[in-house]
Amino acid sequence: MTTRRNLLLAATAVAATTVPFMPRLAQATDEAADFLFVQTASAMKFDKATSKLTLEGIGGATLFFSDRPERIAGNMATTAFVPFWSKGRDSFLSDPPNADLSILEGNKLQQVVVVLENPELNDNNLTYTVKVVGGEMPEKGSEVSVFIDIIGMPLTPLSYAGVARRGYRRAFLY
Repeated sequence: MTTRRNLLLAATAVAATTVPFMPRLAQATDEAADFLFVQTASAMKFDKATSKLTLEGIGGATLFFSDRPERIAGNMATTAFVPFWSKGRDSFLSDPPNADLSILEGNKLQQVVVVLENPELNDNNLTYTVKVVGGEMPEKGSEVSVFIDIIGMPLTPLSYAGVARRGYRRAFLY
């Protein structure tokens, strides 16, 4: 697995340095790929009165991956993910995503499905306004993984977010 990752990284680095970036984006407008995102945090708190979910100790990278046939995976800085949230017509701002939270509450694994809105990053804490769609949100938990649904349905080739994602895919693939 590590060797494969290193080969992909090397191939991406060579491709990024040998092919101009903008022409690749122009060619990519005929493509469509839906990306899902994953964030991790060491702990979480939920304030039911304000519907605020705070991910404490949020990871510095937000992972992304696509489904077949492209099978692309990579990551972007979480500090870049938050402003990315509102870019383009098919953004998460215009169509808030569903997310599955996997939370340890004591020794019990808790699964909660939510709609995420209004991300705010403060130091190592990421706060979302959430609407619980399925499951019961605990007040506290640890070892949190957030699996965020695709951005925009369907992804339009001309959307800023789609072009940006394809740009991230080509420029920051690991």
